[in-house]
Amino acid sequence: MSDSSPAPTARRARVRAPELIGKGGWLNTGGTQYSLADLRGRIVVLDFWTFCCINCLHVLDELRELEEKHRDTVVIVGVHSPKFVHEAEHAAVVDAVERYGVEHPVLDDPELATWKQYAVRAWPTLVVIDPEGYVVAQHAGEGHAHAIERLVTELEAEHEAKGTLRRGDGPYVAPEPEPTVLRFPGKALLLPSGSFLVSDTTRHQVVELAADGESVLRRIGSGARGFADGSAEAAAFNEPQGLALLPDGSVVVADTVNHALRRLDPGTGGVTTLAGTGRQWMQGDATAGPARAVSLSSPWDVAWWEGRVWIAMAGVHQLWAYDPADGTVAVTAGTTNEGLVDGPGGEAWFAQPSGLAATPERLWLADSETSALRWVEPDGSVHTAVGTGLFDFGHRDGDAGQALLQHPLGVTALPDGSVAVSDTYNHALRRYDPASGEVTTLATDLREPSDAVLVGEDIVVVESARHRLTRLRLPEEAVRVAGVAHRTQRAATDVAPGTLRLEVVFQPPAGQKLDTRYGPSTRLLVSATPPELLLRGEGAGTELSRALELDPAVPEGVLHVSAMAASCDDDPANEYPACHVHQQDWGVPVRLAEGAPDRLPLVLAGLDA
Repeated sequence: MSDSSPAPTARRARVRAPELIGKGGWLNTGGTQYSLADLRGRIVVLDFWTFCCINCLHVLDELRELEEKHRDTVVIVGVHSPKFVHEAEHAAVVDAVERYGVEHPVLDDPELATWKQYAVRAWPTLVVIDPEGYVVAQHAGEGHAHAIERLVTELEAEHEAKGTLRRGDGPYVAPEPEPTVLRFPGKALLLPSGSFLVSDTTRHQVVELAADGESVLRRIGSGARGFADGSAEAAAFNEPQGLALLPDGSVVVADTVNHALRRLDPGTGGVTTLAGTGRQWMQGDATAGPARAVSLSSPWDVAWWEGRVWIAMAGVHQLWAYDPADGTVAVTAGTTNEGLVDGPGGEAWFAQPSGLAATPERLWLADSETSALRWVEPDGSVHTAVGTGLFDFGHRDGDAGQALLQHPLGVTALPDGSVAVSDTYNHALRRYDPASGEVTTLATDLREPSDAVLVGEDIVVVESARHRLTRLRLPEEAVRVAGVAHRTQRAATDVAPGTLRLEVVFQPPAGQKLDTRYGPSTRLLVSATPPELLLRGEGAGTELSRALELDPAVPEGVLHVSAMAASCDDDPANEYPACHVHQQDWGVPVRLAEGAPDRLPLVLAGLDA
């Protein structure tokens, strides 16, 4: 992209930006509370995010370069808008801001007040506010950093000329670092020597701890965010998570934000790259091939099963596998659609799979966004043990059909054939017994447990938000907890029964056009929960608008909408224009009401007229 400033554009559509309100107050500002008026003169980018959401974490990384390049004109404000009950806890937001290296102010909005004021419908959503306090653009989903960069450059020139741009230091104040041994550890592995390997996620290292689970034997990785092979001191990771021991004694590391699998030699501490290009997989990229030539997307956990390394590919809601015999990777299950659908691997839907545990009979997985425990059979078919979908969660024991979890990140196979689930947002360790079909609670008062390792008759839990490993004796009789059920607190959108016009708003960024060289450049996929809600209009198509027919006999449900648009630089002189894919999945809770609007607009990029 050229650094030359474009001429100010013609009159741009804009609306007055609502005030920033959040009961939890401001983080990363040294205690100062801000209003929009305090930010006048700066270009403000609001990032509506919630820390459970992998797409939100992708956007945090997309924005880092913009943040650095325009530090004296742009203020990014993260507006934390919770999906899960746990995410409304202020302390949990404070933890998440540090855990993911957020280096801009964050407004904690536990009651979704600002979310509602800005009519946001999806995580993540980016809103651009000009120096005079007007909204000039809105983008849902990932892949918009290039468009926002161009808009920011235009706004800088425009408001410099008008005298309305104010340059200088932003409101960000870095918090004091804490001197703990681990910092938000993600996963752990018991080595044959009896020591533990732990992914020290926020410090971008893999740490070897002695058998006591506390004493540091060595640190692998420079400790700085990066992507480099080499010795234990020279190698670099970027928020590593899952760990798996291979039959040859080496360890595979899911290097999550580098979108890569790394190989660690426990003998020397040396690190090499097994799979991934370092770039995030996007729609249209290869889904199989030589491991170093195929892009991955936020691999969160890994497990050795059936002669391959299985990968919980959280970023695209799929399972992949790496085959060390021929050095290839390939998709094994999932369509990239987000949700809970069982069946053959090629038809199953997942929602941010984040934990794996292999037994000879099956591969267990923690499917975090559906608060589900699921498994894969050797024939590749996918099944659900606990969980019903994206919007139901809680802490309820009993029969698996009605039991509830809350955003679990880890699963551990137990000797008796049952599994322990690291029930992260319930701060609990749960147990599912396939023989009885019962869910019970093994332990509570764990702070965001994200993994657990069996050590003899004990289980060692990664207490991620307490920055430590915690050893528990496995109880013979599990505790039972009285049930608490929750639904996502987002208010349902009232829509008219009968015909509903669904419109995905997409305006190509300035200087770009839809890429139609190889056929349609847009895609729309629609389904519903329950399926009976949609009488007509489900399925895939290339138009970004569609007439849906809603059954008046189904009073409420969720519309699942997935949209994609590809745009390229609009310069006839450029033989190889740069192209960008914009994509977003929405889960829109709807309630049928007479007299309600018969149009449902979802903004992918631009403003809804």
